[in-house]
Amino acid sequence: MDGDAEANNKENKNDQEDDILADHEIPHISKRKITYSTIKSSPFLAQQGTEQVRVPNVIVLVGLPARGKTYISRKLCRYLNWIGIKTKDFNVGQYRRVKVASAVDGASAGFFSPDNADALRVRTDCARRAMEDMGRYLQSKEGEVAIFDATNTTRERRQMVIDFCHAPERDPKFRVFFVESVCDDPKIIEQNITDVKINSPDYKGRMEAEQAKEDFMKRIENYKIQYEPLDEDDDYDLSFIKVINAGRSFFVHNVAGHVQSRVVYFLMNIHLSPRSIYLTRHGESEYNRMGRLGGDSPLSENGMKYARRLREYFEKENVRDLRIWSSQKIRAAQTASFLKDLAAHTEFWKPLEEIDAGICEGLTYEEIASRYPKQFNDRDKDKYHYRYPSGESYEDLVARLEPVIMELERQSNVLVVSHQAVLRCILAYFYNVNPSELPYVKVPLHSVLKLTPVAYGCNAETIPFNIDAADTHRDKPANLSPSRSVDEALATLPKRVVGDRKPPTSNNPPPLS
Repeated sequence: MDGDAEANNKENKNDQEDDILADHEIPHISKRKITYSTIKSSPFLAQQGTEQVRVPNVIVLVGLPARGKTYISRKLCRYLNWIGIKTKDFNVGQYRRVKVASAVDGASAGFFSPDNADALRVRTDCARRAMEDMGRYLQSKEGEVAIFDATNTTRERRQMVIDFCHAPERDPKFRVFFVESVCDDPKIIEQNITDVKINSPDYKGRMEAEQAKEDFMKRIENYKIQYEPLDEDDDYDLSFIKVINAGRSFFVHNVAGHVQSRVVYFLMNIHLSPRSIYLTRHGESEYNRMGRLGGDSPLSENGMKYARRLREYFEKENVRDLRIWSSQKIRAAQTASFLKDLAAHTEFWKPLEEIDAGICEGLTYEEIASRYPKQFNDRDKDKYHYRYPSGESYEDLVARLEPVIMELERQSNVLVVSHQAVLRCILAYFYNVNPSELPYVKVPLHSVLKLTPVAYGCNAETIPFNIDAADTHRDKPANLSPSRSVDEALATLPKRVVGDRKPPTSNNPPPLS
């Protein structure tokens, strides 16, 4: 292609994009105001000159029952694993249930009375067992962060955890960060008891709902008797964050290190308000029909049908204060444009664009397998970490999408219009998918995934639309040998692809029309 033709093609493409994105600006996303937040140290300055950087971290939950500690623990665990920090939570309540499984009163309020010496010994033993498992997990380098999920309401119990983490035999010593959930809002406490506690293993099948609620309230009173909150003066040498009334305000003290900074960043963005997150790929594109990767092609005829049907679906849903976030690629912007008048805000985000396939952009799987057999094989061996030459890996994509996840955690009802690899990463966050399995999460064209966050996870509903579309999902092949044939490499190629699959006449990908 000569220089003038190339310039004309580029100009035509820009004109096409301008038509699609006309009247749309990409506004700055405003931050949710925090009523009260105090940070008592800089997370960017080491507290001691000799402090080691790469050390195991222990996050210790603190707070009365029904304050959302396990909710925080599980969300933190999911987030840290998603960003590549190997994390595991250790819930002392689970150890207690195993220990006293046959005891009738092992979950009743009396078991948690400070005057019940026998029960106190059992609970202390369960805490020690959880800590020992936690220590083995970190000492063996199986993981980098352990979350110790228990009430830890007394200084004596917290000191026990610190002594364990700073034992002389530990080299390096575990870095400890306390996360205290403080709540005096009766509505939040009531909701937590009703939604979670009376249906927990402690009560389900043992008591009627009202009886369970009454017993749990007595349990809370037993803990209140000895509760010693974290204090900036009495606990001046500790690192901690106080999350007050489910994130209405925060108090951050003596933060040290990268992991603690990430924990604070995450906790200051989550909320408990009811909402739904809708995820959909753009409608089928012309490149989807051809089996070509990436590019910036417009919607096919079936893709346009899907965009219209998607609008009808959201007209019926009548979602309050819906926000639409779309990739800036033409096929996504076209899809989102059908719904823009149904949304409170429509925004086009570059981070939502499809994974960059580098030198493989615009090629079919057959072309990649024949031209770049080594790269094709390397990607099949480790699809999460493999980076396309001059492009991205799924690991890169997760890093790119972290701000999107933070904003999703902050917002109310959102529709995300994006691409297969991007939605795989987002779903992996909400579903807690292992990185090795992330690149194989199925996200078909012409369907909506509705995620509704609940106490310890999210409810998921898939809404398929009866509109024909290409199948773009390729499973991991069984044969990963470098000497495999092209046919063996393409054994799991999606079969339902139509249109012109002929390779371009040059070694370069075809123009992106």
